[in-house]
Amino acid sequence: MRGIYTPVTQIRRQVFAEVAKLAYEGGDYSRVEEIPYKIIPGEIATYRDSVFQERAVVGERIRLAIGLPLYPADQPTYISKGVEESAIAEKVYDPPLINVIPFACNACEETSMMVTDNCRGCLAHPCTAVCPVQAVSIVNGKSYIDKSKCIKCGRCKDACPYNAIVKYERPCAAACGVKAIESDHLGRAKINYDKCVSCGQCMVSCPFGAIADKSQIFQLIHAIKNGHKVIAEVAPAFVGQFGPMASPEKIKAALKELGFAEVFEVAIGADLGAIEEAHHYVHKVASGEEPFLATSCCPSWSVMAKRDFPDIAPYVSDALTPMVATARLIRKDNPDAKIVFIGPCAAKKLEASRRSVRSEVDFVITYEELMGMFVAKGIELADIETDEKFEDATAAGRGYSVAGGAADAIANCVDELYPNVQIKVDRAEGLAECAKMLKIAQAGKRNGYLMEGMACPGGCIGGAGTLLAQNKASVAVKKFQAESGDKMATKSKYHVPEE
Repeated sequence: MRGIYTPVTQIRRQVFAEVAKLAYEGGDYSRVEEIPYKIIPGEIATYRDSVFQERAVVGERIRLAIGLPLYPADQPTYISKGVEESAIAEKVYDPPLINVIPFACNACEETSMMVTDNCRGCLAHPCTAVCPVQAVSIVNGKSYIDKSKCIKCGRCKDACPYNAIVKYERPCAAACGVKAIESDHLGRAKINYDKCVSCGQCMVSCPFGAIADKSQIFQLIHAIKNGHKVIAEVAPAFVGQFGPMASPEKIKAALKELGFAEVFEVAIGADLGAIEEAHHYVHKVASGEEPFLATSCCPSWSVMAKRDFPDIAPYVSDALTPMVATARLIRKDNPDAKIVFIGPCAAKKLEASRRSVRSEVDFVITYEELMGMFVAKGIELADIETDEKFEDATAAGRGYSVAGGAADAIANCVDELYPNVQIKVDRAEGLAECAKMLKIAQAGKRNGYLMEGMACPGGCIGGAGTLLAQNKASVAVKKFQAESGDKMATKSKYHVPEE
């Protein structure tokens, strides 16, 4: 639903803006209790059964946006509980990252086959003929599916000449490539955290806005207010996310207006990673020492690959992700600064919380959360005048944000640095497709390959924290690449050639 402004989008963005205002204004944080009444005014419900339920849902979203946990619906609590203690310049994080607000969930039926009004009660009724378990019959002249027998194979759907049978899926479950969406005792969605890799696709696919992740904007704003040197590193999918009038230069200037001391492109780290993985491919894979190389830039894909395919885990690249590689470069000259990753990805919040990364990346926020900060400060991107430019990275690194971009950058490095080596590439987007690619590799059918996996459809431009429709985002990124002075990752000013 990215790129479509719905009531769910409106409420989500209002929450981020109000939480950002709360942090900027400071003072008595008990007034957080008033925010649901500001977002949901009046007495008449607009979206749900009652205005009280609407405000309760908003209240839970506010708590998550401050980084606080949900509370069980059967226990008394206040939105403000824990807010004062969370008003610090350090990250506040208690797992889980992705949360289902139970009383916001519509308890959608799980996957099933359904007969619609398109059924004409035809003479042939092929639906009954193809069903392997005799779950389809004719009742009162129309097809009827006995759900207690149905195995959801879809043969009846495929056989119907009127397209009268449809496969009904929970949107959140359909979007989850690792089958982490289950049901609680009341039929509401529940996340199995042993399976979840925090890609956030369930969150942006729920039409009821019942799933949300925790944010760090409250603490980030306090870090800026408290006088810390805070440096932003911006992921390459940012182009176009804030509207057609918000050029990359204006976004950079707007970030400085928010109080960021400096702004860097995460594409710097992508350039360096492409070069490192090109060397790895040639020295390890093309030589036959390792069967294949899987990219490491997407944390959800990487976690799934290592967890669900342990025999493949050694062949997932150990190159630093662009986020971490860029942060370490920044840290060399700014040892005491706080570094903020601004990107499209919910899973980066977990990556930055890992012990090996924590000292480099202090906060992670999404483009949507950043928009809340702009709104809270009254910054109009279209009105900004600036001569500053983004000149950190090459077209190759900037292309990492689109599916296939990482593989292209690595392959081009191989072609340039090792012209006698031929590279084979496979890639997948969406975790279900990534799993299929890994099963093929597991069977020995991808030996000699570079494999790129992206958890989100379309790549990072389809991430859970984006604002723009994928097709428009892809066009914007490619335009930004075309305008880049240097095209190849090897031309990065941060690259030190091997002796």
